Amino acid sequence: MSLKSSNKVDTNRWQLEVAVDAATFNSAVDHAYKKQKNRINIPGFRKGKAPRAFIEKFYGSDVFYDDAINEVYPDALEGAVKDAKLDMIQDKVDFDLVSADANGLVFKATITVKPEVSIENYKGIKASKKSAEVADEELDAELKKIQDRNSRMVTVEDRPAANDDIVDIDFEGFMDGKAFEGGKAENYTLTLGAGQFIPGFEEQIVGKNSGNEFDVNVTFPEDYQAEDLKGKPAVFKVKLHEIKMKELPELDDDFAKDVSDFDTLDEYKADMKKHLGEQKAEAVQDDVDNQLIDALVEALQGEIPQAMYENKVNDDIRDFSYRLQNQGLDIQSYMKYTGMDAAKLRDAFMPQAERQVKIRLALEKIAELEKLAVSDEDIENEYKKMAENYQMEADKVKAVVNKEDLAKDIAVEKAIEFVRSNAEVTDAAPETTAEDSKEAETTEKKEAKKPAAKKVAAKKTTAKKAATKSAEKAVKEDSAE
Repeated sequence: MSLKSSNKVDTNRWQLEVAVDAATFNSAVDHAYKKQKNRINIPGFRKGKAPRAFIEKFYGSDVFYDDAINEVYPDALEGAVKDAKLDMIQDKVDFDLVSADANGLVFKATITVKPEVSIENYKGIKASKKSAEVADEELDAELKKIQDRNSRMVTVEDRPAANDDIVDIDFEGFMDGKAFEGGKAENYTLTLGAGQFIPGFEEQIVGKNSGNEFDVNVTFPEDYQAEDLKGKPAVFKVKLHEIKMKELPELDDDFAKDVSDFDTLDEYKADMKKHLGEQKAEAVQDDVDNQLIDALVEALQGEIPQAMYENKVNDDIRDFSYRLQNQGLDIQSYMKYTGMDAAKLRDAFMPQAERQVKIRLALEKIAELEKLAVSDEDIENEYKKMAENYQMEADKVKAVVNKEDLAKDIAVEKAIEFVRSNAEVTDAAPETTAEDSKEAETTEKKEAKKPAAKKVAAKKTTAKKAATKSAEKAVKEDSAE
């Protein structure tokens, strides 16, 4: 194979003229003959025994050319793209046959390549960082969740129903004195005050006692899903069978022993605060990373082929389908349940796909501009890390993951770190209440006198996830098989 010429013919489109030598093409023709000869009848020969020359004489010298071209074409095009130093993307390829004969094969292929992009102002991106300190209110809220999860239900007999109670009811709805479809249920469990029902329904159960039968008068909202009920008044005949309430455990040392490995509530709260702080710090850094990524996407300039977005959508839908399968659901059933079709599903995935493509292109360009080198040691370390993460032998990982693809992924990660380390991240102003407004105003005046914000190095979080790792994806797919 040899590359005869390469020419840019349109935005992100290149035409390559490729020659396949006579020996390689003739070998492919011979291979096509051997595959087809048993299906060819030639007068005077038993089926499958006619020599190639006789078949070519009978049907034409080019009888096996189509199959031969199909055989040599993929490798020939791949080699030509590599020689032309182009980065081809999956898209339509326009094929034009120039010549095919005993002297070999010559063809032209017009392909789509990655766009030529530019990016500026990626150093010194400004971002604000919220506080990762865990407030007492946050700790109390988390503790309340755990307390609630460990509650038990007790029957209420000495008082009427109140908000937050759980009631067991029968009900039937009537409109103009006639029962309507879907308005009846027996032994229905309802948490009062949760807003599960039509506005006004739950409020009219509050104050009623077990065994009471009563009417609930409501008006269906104008945006109610059932057309025949929108904005119309209705009466529900209700019978209240039972009232239950959550009984929360006491927040004491015994509670700590029951729900954790700690002996005292103070120890448990200290450990909880530590973990909440770690989670909050990660969330805060995710927010910073998103600000940096937004700036990169905004700064990227270039005409990006639609095919790159479509390919990313294909990948994302395939990944989503795998996740659904792990949950026992297929993509067709999912679309049926959600009222979506293939076009709507693609539309739903497109915005994120466009964002991820732009992020990857921006980071690749930064790696190029900053000459972020990837060493053999970097690659070996990444192979080892992937082998450990997926519990595979390193040699098997190397067999699945292309070294060049892995190097590109590592360069992208280096670009992420470069952007982080060169960003100007300042502490965000704390949220203030109306009561703190005076103090906030005073603090702002003082802060104005402080020196410029220092640079803060951010750890790996959102940005790393946003830059799709093609090599790691290959390992995931292989391990899944």
